[in-house]
Amino acid sequence: MSPHIPHALRTAAVGATATLALTACGSESAGTDKAPAPQGVVSKATAKKVADRYEKVNNKANATQDERLLATVEAGQVYAMDKAVYTLFDTWPKKDQKDYAKPFSYTDRTYVIPKKGTGDWFAVQAKSSANTDERVLLVFDKVDGTYKMVLSLWAAAEDIPKPALDKNGLAEAVAPDTKIGGLAPSGIGAAYADFLETGGKKKGKALTSTAPVENARKTYQRSSTEGAAEGKATEKFFAKSPADPSVYALRTADGGVVALLPLAHKQESLLKESYRSNAALVPNDEQSALGATRGALITDTFEGQGLAELTPKAARLTNVDFQHVDAR
Repeated sequence: MSPHIPHALRTAAVGATATLALTACGSESAGTDKAPAPQGVVSKATAKKVADRYEKVNNKANATQDERLLATVEAGQVYAMDKAVYTLFDTWPKKDQKDYAKPFSYTDRTYVIPKKGTGDWFAVQAKSSANTDERVLLVFDKVDGTYKMVLSLWAAAEDIPKPALDKNGLAEAVAPDTKIGGLAPSGIGAAYADFLETGGKKKGKALTSTAPVENARKTYQRSSTEGAAEGKATEKFFAKSPADPSVYALRTADGGVVALLPLAHKQESLLKESYRSNAALVPNDEQSALGATRGALITDTFEGQGLAELTPKAARLTNVDFQHVDAR
C-alpha cells in the first residue's frame, strides 16, 4: 500500500464496570472489589509495533515490487489490489514509478482499539509523510496468527467520523450484519454495485446520493448509451464477490456507525455482432499487462474498498478506491 499511486482508483460501547458486593458475616464490615478494567484487542504499544513493522516492510516491498514480501504484512482486499499495482508498475511513466518506490512513514497516528472479545482487529488513523492533505484509515486484522493490513482508505479528515470511545479509551466494534436504519454495513457493497449494473434501481435505493454514488450512476448511463470502442461494442458492469468479503465497523461519537468495506465489480466489453467478422477489441497496455488479448470480448475485474457512514436516517458511501486487477 502506498499514497503514491499515480492514478485515481484508489464495539458496542463498553458497559459500566460491574462491581460485586461482598457481605461478611457477623460484625465484620462489608467491602467492594471492582472488576478489572476491560482490555483492548491489543495494547497501544502492540498496535504501534504492528504499524511500524508494516511501514518498514511495505516500503521495502514497494521498492522492488516484491509481492511475496508484501504478503507477510498485507492480506485481504488491500493485498489483492497491491499485487495488481506491482503487475502494472512497468506500464507507468518513469516519474510515477520513482514516486511510488519512495519510502514514506505514517505520522500523527491515532490508534482505534476495540474492546477485547469483539474480534481480532484494530484501526489506525494517520497522515503520510508523502501526503499531508488527507488522512488514511487502516485496518489490521489477525490472519494466520499474524496482524496484517487488510483495508486502507485515504480521505479528507472531515470524511472520517470520530469513533466513540468509552472511559477506558476503547472503541466499540459493530457486527457487519447489524442493520442501522434500513441497511447493514455488509450490504453497502451490493447497493453500490447496483448503481453500476442498473443505475441504482434495485438495491441501490438504500444508499443516499453522494459523489461516489453519482459517479457510479453516470458510469452506468454512459455505458448503456455509448457502449465501448466508439459504439462498436456494448459495455456492461456486473457485481462480483470481493477478494475478501470482510467488513469492519465502529460506533461513532455522534451515535452512528462508520464502516470500511470491500467493493468489487466486473466490466464486460463485447464487440457487436455486425463487427465481429472484420474487427476485434484491442487491449490497452494496462489490460495487456493483466492478461487480456485481442478478441470479441474483454472482461476487466476491479477490486476496491469504500468508507461509509450509517445512521438510522441515511447510509452514505463517502469515499471509494478501485484498482484494476485482472483482464481477460
